[in-house]
Amino acid sequence: METSNGSLGTDFILLGFSNRPKLERIVSVLVFIFYIVALVGNSIIILVSYLDPQLRTPMYFFLSNLSFLDLCYTTSIVPQMLINLWGTNKSITYAGCVLQFFFALDLGATECLLLAVMAYDRYAAVCQPLYYTVIMHPQLCQRMLLICWLGGLGSAIILCFLTLKLPRCGHREVDNFFCEMPALIKMACVHSKIIEYVVSALGVVFLLVPVSLILISYGVITQAVMRIKSSARWRKALNTCGSHLMVVTLFYGTLIYMYMKPQNAMSQEEGKFFTLFYTIVTPTLNPLIYTLRNKDVKAAVKRILWFKNYSARL
Repeated sequence: METSNGSLGTDFILLGFSNRPKLERIVSVLVFIFYIVALVGNSIIILVSYLDPQLRTPMYFFLSNLSFLDLCYTTSIVPQMLINLWGTNKSITYAGCVLQFFFALDLGATECLLLAVMAYDRYAAVCQPLYYTVIMHPQLCQRMLLICWLGGLGSAIILCFLTLKLPRCGHREVDNFFCEMPALIKMACVHSKIIEYVVSALGVVFLLVPVSLILISYGVITQAVMRIKSSARWRKALNTCGSHLMVVTLFYGTLIYMYMKPQNAMSQEEGKFFTLFYTIVTPTLNPLIYTLRNKDVKAAVKRILWFKNYSARL
């Protein structure tokens, strides 16, 4: 396996936390628990948003898509990770590594854009309540969602193409628990300035620009909320915006720290734990944050459960 082209069909070794066997066992249990919670929580949000007519609004349209993204994101990483943590074989096929790498990039970049779109939706709801349904009409919501998916797909294709072209000179060990871009770049036996520039440019487009737009949106929302005299409307605005703001802080905070900080300024172990956080912990916390803080979702779950119980009695 002299170059990347000669490595087709050759397994990679995912090192993960193999240098700390005791920690690896603890991590495997926690990852399994978080994955189950992520599957259940995100599935509930998708089903409730689809089944309850009262939740067929732009906010829950985007929220259900965020849950779908989180489901796909964790599923592209966790099953293989658990297989490697529980077994003695730490390998992953070349094709499996490429697919994992591509989908993680695609879904992660799409989520970056989607969270910015959700901030705009909150701006329209709070600052333009009388025109909200006119502004956020279904066609616009679908177009914005399509742009998010196409943007994520385009960035994933570019980064995958550039990263997989790098010669690895026989290196097979990926020093992470999944095929992530920084770990794959470190396997290369040459330094690529092109990838460095592309990653920086895409980091601005998918991280700094969305964060800036979100901050501007919430700056305007804060001014509008301060003028609200109705305490009920004031609490509702803070409730819906607070949930989104918590998710944004968790997701973007770890991603910006990982991708915008110089790689040589971060230890590999530190990078693994931050990666663990934004790939597994954050998608698990998202549905909990929205369901625990959102009265509409909790009320919809109760209505669906009551309807099922009532139908069963009949």
